[in-house]
Amino acid sequence: MSIKRHGVGPRLSQAVVHGNTVYLAGIVAGDPSADAKGQTEQILKKIDEHLAATGSHKSKLLSATIYLANMALYGDMNSVWDTWVDPANTPARATVEARLATPRYLVEIMVVAAV
Repeated sequence: MSIKRHGVGPRLSQAVVHGNTVYLAGIVAGDPSADAKGQTEQILKKIDEHLAATGSHKSKLLSATIYLANMALYGDMNSVWDTWVDPANTPARATVEARLATPRYLVEIMVVAAV
């Protein structure tokens, strides 16, 4: 089976397609000055773009891991997630509290989807 990498950098690829599965790197907001809702909106827009570039879509999500800098942000993040996710095709999901790369990042999301 072939492996195709998208958005390749010296440390990571933004997406890797292996067979009929696409793995996205952890995605953070481009503008981390936004609140948790704003960061989540930015991240989900990037996820849509990466999935489209690899021939996939949010309706094909298999799993999602969401990292929050503080679990107190859970409701704010979910208010955006719930309007974005395909209600007929929700992925397996975990949400965990974690120290992210910089304190300005409040949310990071990593997904796996079918192609």
